[in-house]
Amino acid sequence: MESTVFEPMDMTTAETLLKEAKQILDQLGLPFFLRHGTCLGAVRDGAFIEWDDDLDIGSVIGLNGLTEEIVHQAAVEFQNHGYSAEVIDSELHMSVDLKKADTQMDWTCYRIIDGSIYQWPVIEIPARLHENLKPIEFLGETFHVPNPPEEYLTLKYGPDWMTPKQAGGFEQEVLDLMAEGAGSGETSEILRLSGVHDAENHTGSLKVIGFDGEAVSDTEITLAATSVLTGLDKARTNAEGYVYFSLPEEACYVVAVELGDQKEILFLEELEPGAEYLYRPDPEHLSGRANALVNQSGNSKPNRFH
Repeated sequence: MESTVFEPMDMTTAETLLKEAKQILDQLGLPFFLRHGTCLGAVRDGAFIEWDDDLDIGSVIGLNGLTEEIVHQAAVEFQNHGYSAEVIDSELHMSVDLKKADTQMDWTCYRIIDGSIYQWPVIEIPARLHENLKPIEFLGETFHVPNPPEEYLTLKYGPDWMTPKQAGGFEQEVLDLMAEGAGSGETSEILRLSGVHDAENHTGSLKVIGFDGEAVSDTEITLAATSVLTGLDKARTNAEGYVYFSLPEEACYVVAVELGDQKEILFLEELEPGAEYLYRPDPEHLSGRANALVNQSGNSKPNRFH
């Protein structure tokens, strides 16, 4: 499976689809809010972020009568309006993967866990911010955002969220906001990463190849799940360029690889326990890749998580 590189949306098409999604969900009586980059652009700039590659909207299961069954029913309604729609269930949320006119829209319906929801990539947000959504004017219509939006955006992007970033510039800041160490979810195992192989605990590996095609030793790797509560772990590659891992389950993970003064943060890597992966940098695309790790175990699957 070849890696993909994110490209900005066609903003005219994105505006049309966001308004259409609003019409569909309003007719179904399902409150939703703008989230992630869509919310940031709407609140800070009154426009889409120019390099954003998808539309992000959200709801919360258990608020305003939203149930898992209703999420599935709404996905069918999107299909009736010409969208491809796939519902992906995980510990933290139900994600409705929507696509139309070559434009991606992610409607994520979060589960409340101990009074919070966990937004990608596993950042804890109080559920109370979504109980009384704030209306804002955006694209000539009224949309809703978490309330207060300033608190939400600070939690999601850090205290300097008002300062615009270039494409790829936000990635390290978001990674820094992820909790280090074991999480408190329902998974039976924690995430482990090490440069020293432990046959009892490690079930898979990642080998790092540098720009010269040779294995890279003593470089820092960061690994964190984005759809289960595991926290993150770090390790340095051994002399053969390997780190070894134990993953709690098949899920979407963030993988950060340092190569000299370059650091690539891969935000959409679907990894599974027991597999062997290979990382190679792409000199033409130093950021913005997905599905970049090569599964050498011969059982790679298309990325399903967002």
